Amino acid sequence: MKTSIRLALAAAFLAPAAAALAHHSYAMFDMQKTVTLQGTIVQFKWQNPHAFLQVDAMVKGQTERWAIEMTSPNNLANDGFKRSSFKPGDKATIRIHPLRDGSKGGSFFAAKLADGTTLGDWK
Repeated sequence: MKTSIRLALAAAFLAPAAAALAHHSYAMFDMQKTVTLQGTIVQFKWQNPHAFLQVDAMVKGQTERWAIEMTSPNNLANDGFKRSSFKPGDKATIRIHPLRDGSKGGSFFAAKLADGTTLGDWK
């Protein structure tokens, strides 16, 4: 009986850790590639577990809607971001690591706003 309880407790304790590790995988992004998008912020969601940007970007003369995943609001705040860092209608240049499957999305790593403000790892 004691062994069964210990096994159940161990499984209950370790299961969330495995899910958290799986959740934070960046395997879907090509971290060796960089895509630079110039466009207009459509939406900035400051939410857990990840903030998100939607951007209408000009690509080869066409407007495309891109979905960009960011880190958590807590990490963003520690890096100087605010809920108001991006507003709908803001013009920005966004750098991302693109999705491997070619979909219009990626992992955010830097932005430069029209006023020259830089966010993230802009170099």
